[in-house]
Amino acid sequence: ADYVQTLALVGTALERFSTEIRNLQRSDVLEVEEAFAKGQKGSSAMPHKRNPIRSERISGLARVLRSYTVAALENVALWHERDISHSSVERMMLPDVSVTLHFMLREMTKVVSGLQVYPDTMERNMNRYGGVVFSQTVLLALVDSGMSREDAYRLVQGHAHSAWNVEGGNFRKALENDPAVTDRISAERLADCFSTERHQAQLDTIYARLAI
Repeated sequence: ADYVQTLALVGTALERFSTEIRNLQRSDVLEVEEAFAKGQKGSSAMPHKRNPIRSERISGLARVLRSYTVAALENVALWHERDISHSSVERMMLPDVSVTLHFMLREMTKVVSGLQVYPDTMERNMNRYGGVVFSQTVLLALVDSGMSREDAYRLVQGHAHSAWNVEGGNFRKALENDPAVTDRISAERLADCFSTERHQAQLDTIYARLAI
């Protein structure tokens, strides 16, 4: 049971990666993309689609791995002096989970090695609506200036929601034009809130841990 559950956990970790890749490959996001060979079909009905087929396959097979954990746990409670009711289960289960995870690892290796990354799109997405993704940084800057967290939260939330709800809304410009913000935060400090550098400060450390 421990062996099967361990493999199921590894498969679930792979599914977590593959799910993120699938989300990031959506046409309205498109920050990363699986390699797509010339002549490959993404959808038989919609020729324009380039589906992340390997990531989808990994997500599906992870469900199969998890389903085997039930059988593995059912095999724990055996009759007196250990009957052999577990044997037939293990003859099917153990080869299946082992081969399936091996295949999933090979598929994920192909996904990662051929992954297309679009940093310009990432930056464009972050800056949509005037950079609402930086709302937390602005919130903390206002709190540091002496504003209560409750007041700062309501202020930032109001501008963020307006940027979403109003056509052409711009979160950063709204903040720059609000005296409640500019009286507490300098233009330089506000601009720094929208910088990605602070979020990338530990990037080299992360890469080193992953041996990239």
